[in-house]
Amino acid sequence: MLKFAIIREEKTPPDRRVVFSPKHLKKAKDQFPEAQFKVQTSAIRIFKDEEYQNEGFQVSEDISNCEVMIGVKEVPIESLIPNKKYFFFSHTIKKQPYNRDLLKAILDKNIELFDHEVITSESGMRLIGFGRYAGLVGAYNGFRAIGLKNEIFNLPKADDLPDLNAMLAELDKIKVPNLKIVLTGSGKVARGAKEILDHLKIRQVEVTEYLASEFEELVYCHIDVLDYNKRLDGNEGNIPEFFKNPELYESDFWRFAVSSDFFIAGHFYGQGAPVFFTKEEAKTPNFRIKYIADISCDIAKPIPSTIRASTIADPIYGYDPKTEKETDYKNPEAITVMAVDNLPCELPKDASDGFGEMFLEHVLPAFFNNDKNGILERARMTKDGKLTPRYSYLQDFVS
Repeated sequence: MLKFAIIREEKTPPDRRVVFSPKHLKKAKDQFPEAQFKVQTSAIRIFKDEEYQNEGFQVSEDISNCEVMIGVKEVPIESLIPNKKYFFFSHTIKKQPYNRDLLKAILDKNIELFDHEVITSESGMRLIGFGRYAGLVGAYNGFRAIGLKNEIFNLPKADDLPDLNAMLAELDKIKVPNLKIVLTGSGKVARGAKEILDHLKIRQVEVTEYLASEFEELVYCHIDVLDYNKRLDGNEGNIPEFFKNPELYESDFWRFAVSSDFFIAGHFYGQGAPVFFTKEEAKTPNFRIKYIADISCDIAKPIPSTIRASTIADPIYGYDPKTEKETDYKNPEAITVMAVDNLPCELPKDASDGFGEMFLEHVLPAFFNNDKNGILERARMTKDGKLTPRYSYLQDFVS
């Protein structure tokens, strides 16, 4: 019998999410009776220990007799148990320097690491993640910032609300002024943000109409990479080429920067891709954007006003284009920035439910079907104290 442990989150600041809610863990047990599940006790998890016990699961501090450890965020080095399998977001695949020691410890302790971020289909599409919830909360927070800056409505923090339905109910109480909104991206993050725009019954318009017109109502335009980038040689571009060779492209976002009031950044930004706008462009009189919900939150890269990540406790800051420095977000000259980098933590119940559904559908079966679709093989970063061939590019990072 294969023993799985639902480990508690120990990273600071605290994260209340979990891979399996009690309901989805019960589904997992019913679907795979040959599996045994144990839950590590936690005082901060969004679901109480008793809720798991009520579904028949053992809750304990000691999980050392389990083989597979399932968590969300990075596990502190001192909590790693040698010779186990671990699932969590390690934030190492881009050689993030702050987690170099974590990856070294994983190798030293002979741990098999499976990173949620690289659980993919054969075509390379990510199968699980919290992207939808980042988009939902990020767009909500953007409207909250608009209300606070202009003192026209006061939405509560999503973190103070019980669930997604309560958050949507708060949106039903507000009236947003007539703005032109541009949303970037085509993945789960952007689709989550789009759910908020559609819930508010904001009219979606196509690129040509959006750029050519002013409106007497609230509107948004949802754009993808070839709407805001163009080939340097003037030829027609294509999306696979853009992601493979972004250096062949330059930004074409300026036409949106002079036409939009509110920018919701839900895109994926790849290394070497053009920036959206420059610090110098943000200084010009034609630059119109006054509010940015940077859900992607790549610091000081494609969106120069994102000079730092903000926090759930203090999610909004101002960027002064003239000084290129942070200022009070209520400063009339400021671009109001929301750049929280752990947005799904604000909807821990819904995010956990959604993640558990995906993990149950795509990952758990691989333990019992001989990994016939290669799910585990593609996500396994380390084995026998070494990096697996797919992740050998990280060797110089850990050496």
